[in-house]
Amino acid sequence: MSRRPAPVYDYVIVGAGSAGCVLAHRLSADPHVRVLLLEAGPRDWHPFIHMPAGLAKLMHLRRINWNYDTTPQAELDGRRLWWPRGRVLGGSSSINAMCYTRGVPADYDEWAALGATGWHWQAVLPYFLRSEGNARGADALHGATGPLSVSDLRHVNPLSRLYVEAGVQAGHAANADFNGPEQQGVGLYQVTQRDGARCSTAVAYLDAATRARPNLTIETGALASRITFERGRASGVVYSSPRGAFHQPALREVLLCGGAINSPQLLMLSGVGPAEALRRLKIPVVHDAPQVGANLQDHLDICTLHRATRRIGYDRLNDAAVAFDYYLRGRRGPGTSNIAEAGGFVRSRIAPDARADIQLHFVPAMLDDHGRHRLPGDGYTLHACALRPRSRGRITLASGRIGDAPRIDAGYLTDPDGFDLKTMIECARVSRDILAQPAFDAVRGAPVFPPRSDLSDAGLAAFVRAKAESVYHPVGSCRMGRDTAAVVDPALRVRGVDGLRVVDASVMPTLPGGNTNAPVVMIAERAADLIRDAG
Repeated sequence: MSRRPAPVYDYVIVGAGSAGCVLAHRLSADPHVRVLLLEAGPRDWHPFIHMPAGLAKLMHLRRINWNYDTTPQAELDGRRLWWPRGRVLGGSSSINAMCYTRGVPADYDEWAALGATGWHWQAVLPYFLRSEGNARGADALHGATGPLSVSDLRHVNPLSRLYVEAGVQAGHAANADFNGPEQQGVGLYQVTQRDGARCSTAVAYLDAATRARPNLTIETGALASRITFERGRASGVVYSSPRGAFHQPALREVLLCGGAINSPQLLMLSGVGPAEALRRLKIPVVHDAPQVGANLQDHLDICTLHRATRRIGYDRLNDAAVAFDYYLRGRRGPGTSNIAEAGGFVRSRIAPDARADIQLHFVPAMLDDHGRHRLPGDGYTLHACALRPRSRGRITLASGRIGDAPRIDAGYLTDPDGFDLKTMIECARVSRDILAQPAFDAVRGAPVFPPRSDLSDAGLAAFVRAKAESVYHPVGSCRMGRDTAAVVDPALRVRGVDGLRVVDASVMPTLPGGNTNAPVVMIAERAADLIRDAG
């Protein structure tokens, strides 16, 4: 480990993803505070990151993707599911599909009821507004001047418009704003884009002015392996980079922003976690925290695919031609598409309350196995995920080494009453109903998945077990709450130690009803105030 004198930093932020970039921007706004932002991946230089349609290619770039896999999932035919997560400046906001959704007020009121005091809707709404720069302008539910640019799509495929028409024919309301007074209905997504380019949190919050601040240091290629403690207080971070191995002290706090997988992994490697499991791996126990890694939740997703009778979607686009057109025309054309252009929120017949329990993402292409299995010809795909799963999984360590991926047992469909599987069957049924509407008559070809359109509930259940995948929304593995079992308190401070907070999706008590990127940005915005107020 390097013996060079360590520079002095007040805050060391581990992870420059959707939350870490926000904290770096907000905390370094005080010129008297010195901030170090550590990111394991590279800078966000790759052009496919910034051209929205490039996300189809990003999945295959292992240098910017952690490329996790779950353990074999017993209720999904023993399959290992792929969990891509961003390993790059901006984190998963640099590789996601850019859909901007927040969930509904009842999601956050539920957090507060579960012990996340201060995280009810009226308390978090100002932070959504502060972060949002919506091109449509400001109103009671939207901000217009925030760093995170939100806009309407510049290019919409005709198949996406047919989907919206079909959704209305199926009895769902047309909805032009899923973050407005009413979430339910079908429509086009607003996206985190600025002038036709991706607006990740790295773009939004680490702009040229922020990066030029003398009190902010951003180090990429820096893999944190351990948080150090002195007398029960987080004292710094051990990390390695191309320049060597270092121990960086933190004068005030260490802020862990690694996400629902990496944050519990680093806590456990640092001695904060289930004591018995840590001792088996010969990790010295700093604090026995049995719930670190527990309460893991994710949105399970099922895709219904149809062939198209004519070449209209994105299946056979020439990538080079799309990129050339995109840059030649000033960020216009199909290159500006987020691929999942349209979608919606549906309340199924078995929904337990008034909230939508299914989210839809429509893709004007055939998407199998996250796009890793290329199907010949042309078609379209309707994703449907269950928004509020009752099943819970867990993150555990595979070893005491940071280079070994943790074990991810998502626990899909393991809820005792089988309600999650019933909801997934409803997801498949709703998808089939929308795709059967007259709007698609002129383009509808043969069904691909499932290969038959007359499946019974048992047949749909088998389809779910064989084909369901993650829609990339893991949360909950460092749950916040008032109870002593919660990993962090409502101020996001790790229980049992001082000087350490977790700020990312892992602190969510339950999944919000929608994509998780905007809620993570909100969490970081509020966390910045909590940290500043603590001095």
